Amino acid sequence: MNLKNYLVTRQKLIDRALDHYLPKANKKPTTLHRAMRYSLFAGGKRLRPILCLAAAEACRGKINDALPLACGLECIHTYSLVHDDLPSMDNDDFRRGRPTCHKAFGEGIAVLAGDALLTIAFEIVSHAKQSRRYNMSALLREIAVAAGSQKLIAGQVADLEAEGKNVKRRELQFIHENKTAAILRSSVRLGAMSANADAGKLSGITRFGQRLGLAFQVIDDILDVTQTSEILGKSAGKDVAAKKATYPAVIGLEKSRGEAKRLTRTENTKGMRNASHSEAATRRAPNSDQSPRSLAIQIQRAIATTQQMRSWRHYRCTATARRF
Repeated sequence: MNLKNYLVTRQKLIDRALDHYLPKANKKPTTLHRAMRYSLFAGGKRLRPILCLAAAEACRGKINDALPLACGLECIHTYSLVHDDLPSMDNDDFRRGRPTCHKAFGEGIAVLAGDALLTIAFEIVSHAKQSRRYNMSALLREIAVAAGSQKLIAGQVADLEAEGKNVKRRELQFIHENKTAAILRSSVRLGAMSANADAGKLSGITRFGQRLGLAFQVIDDILDVTQTSEILGKSAGKDVAAKKATYPAVIGLEKSRGEAKRLTRTENTKGMRNASHSEAATRRAPNSDQSPRSLAIQIQRAIATTQQMRSWRHYRCTATARRF
């Protein structure tokens, strides 16, 4: 299975599971549930849940054990986008190529839809299977901390407070490490936890997730100033217009490209591969045509490739470093 097929197959699997877990659109209150589904099924890349499943596979776990965790992560990610787009936050009119939730349903319903997506995430996570090392309390704590006031929301607050200010690189890194990287790191951690990964594997995958999360946001910052709204699926140049703290704004475009390449360099993303680097892990899985180690390498290569998936109807596997 090549990378393109792998991503598409996993997206379909995740979409089916999300459709199962979410209330149907005709369930009262219908306006709320339609708004939740409108945002959740707007054509997202599903990068976070895909990474969760990939980490589980890399640690010799079962996809079905990680699937509720993956779906919970996607609900939290989507809630954060719904709220980010609000006029009081980033004030964006388009997301994933179509009107944002508050433009389609009004601000009040958008706020409540975001609230509902956040809370249903924990309900979905409660369906996950506990492993020997990680009970339900550990799984819920992992996702709650990542989405809480010291991680995701901390980054959002710092991002708002930095608008229009001269931000130092250290402050910028705090924003990105928390607003973006925290959930991406927890995505791979939860996948590994579902597979009962030992401390060494979890530590390696945590390092990988941290690098991945920061690289993701650096590349996103680059794309905001180099790509069109049609390609991005959202308003291009919004960060510049809002005087947001971004890597191109703080260190310049060329240095930002260099930072993205540094973060995605092989020696900086060993954790995912090391998590599966054992004699047992490198044997072929019974229901797969590639080893978990091979899968981990492909996911590493997908770090920047997924950033190019802004045209929601087309998926192209490219050597992204050359596209910068």
